[in-house]
Amino acid sequence: MSEGLNKEDARLKIQSLRDELHEHNHLYYNLAEPVISDREFDELMKSLESLESSHPEFEDDVSPTKRPGGDPVDGFEKVAHEHPMLSLSNTYNKEEVEEWMARVVKELEGEEIVYVMELKYDGVAISLKYKGGRLKSAITRGDGVTGEDITSNVKTINTIPLLLRQGAPEEFEIRGEIFYPFKEFQLLNVLREESGLPLFANPRNTASGSLKMQDSKEVAKRKLDCMMYGVIAKGSAEGHRADVELAKSWGFRTPDEMLKMTLQESQTIQADDFVPIMPDLRWDQFLQKNGQLSALVDLDAFVYGPKELELILLEYLLTSRQIEIFKKQYGLY
Repeated sequence: MSEGLNKEDARLKIQSLRDELHEHNHLYYNLAEPVISDREFDELMKSLESLESSHPEFEDDVSPTKRPGGDPVDGFEKVAHEHPMLSLSNTYNKEEVEEWMARVVKELEGEEIVYVMELKYDGVAISLKYKGGRLKSAITRGDGVTGEDITSNVKTINTIPLLLRQGAPEEFEIRGEIFYPFKEFQLLNVLREESGLPLFANPRNTASGSLKMQDSKEVAKRKLDCMMYGVIAKGSAEGHRADVELAKSWGFRTPDEMLKMTLQESQTIQADDFVPIMPDLRWDQFLQKNGQLSALVDLDAFVYGPKELELILLEYLLTSRQIEIFKKQYGLY
């Protein structure tokens, strides 16, 4: 590939391929709007790998070729958060929500009150820092004051951009949640049972354990995902929702299910008003609630009937034996 190219031409070609692959990665993983085939993508990647191998002087730690994972690391560096990463408060009844809303009204008397509601993702909190449009670090929440630098592992997550699109601030922090998609988690347990390995208990703990692995090549096999929902930047947009919408334009995957309501004079928002953004029940909750084993609901909350179950599994190219293990594990007969 590099034959016949002088050093400057090789540099320009490498940069062109990197830009093209970053764009295709964004279109495929964040927008679900691919414009080339997987084979064409792989061919571009191989061309870039060949050029980078021939010209190591142009190495770049945010090149698309860095995603598969690098060499194993010995432990993770402790890093202090510039801004504390606090955990969310929770509640299990609407009375507590309404009491909180009443306190908000009292404290902000005379001001316009805007509520933004979105889903809580059950995963691992992460803080990403970018400078000059490039990913510089990925730090876990830790104890809220100090976290661990797991940048090498986070780079394996395709929905996290290594290089941002135009319009992003020169330097900023963005926070979100890394999680294990239900489909991928289910498939992982199918393969583990087939291999005689113990099954993982739940997606959240599995995501956490995956990010603590010392070899990022192994992390890359886990198919983790990430949703970003908190921007910390000077001169950012006015309001949380506007910040998140801007982050999406920079190349991040952000929540689609967001509801914004403004509390006007003489208007009362009830806790029940928060419900409309909730998707359909997850598949296991559906089964438990209905007392029957005849439906599967995936992460995107689409309900599938029993006749469609094997078609869903076949999308993963599972063997008939793996399908039987899956049905046995989840009681889907």
